[in-house]
Amino acid sequence: MTPLRVPLVPVEELDEDTAALVALAAQDGREAPPTVAVLAHTPSLLGPFLGWAAALALNGVLSHRDHELLALRAAFNSRSPFEWGEHIGFARSAGITDAEIEAAAEGPTATAWTVPERNLLRAADELYQSSAISGDTMAALAVDYAPAALVEIPFVYGQYTMLSMVANAIGAEPDPAWEPMPGWDREPL
Repeated sequence: MTPLRVPLVPVEELDEDTAALVALAAQDGREAPPTVAVLAHTPSLLGPFLGWAAALALNGVLSHRDHELLALRAAFNSRSPFEWGEHIGFARSAGITDAEIEAAAEGPTATAWTVPERNLLRAADELYQSSAISGDTMAALAVDYAPAALVEIPFVYGQYTMLSMVANAIGAEPDPAWEPMPGWDREPL
């Protein structure tokens, strides 16, 4: 694997509080993802970021499934094989099938989706294309989603777009054991 463009702070160089925060970001006995661990360079941001990310993931009104559909679409739109690969397991735990994971790369036009999911993915693509959700799409979403969810959708999509950008910027590579992002046939910048 190619070294990160911004190296992680060695664990032995972290102060106790920062080391504890980095350890909180670790999943399934693995190291913290580099997209989070790199924040140890600015410890004053690490705690607030982890609090925000946890609140969005654990206290939001969107279903786990909808949350992960937005994460996958953000990773795909941002061309981030690292973020895509990291979220496949989360997507499966949210009940998203392998066929639906593949369809997330296709987007809202895939036949796998219910009407609400198609609208959700259409909103994701509009956020990607114009940093906005059109009035028509927002009205369609409002049929199935409460106002709190309508507010949460751009926050979730934005969170994973941001993490995709971080992964791409620092050169985070997907774990070789992860399935590749569909259609990914070039090296990151």
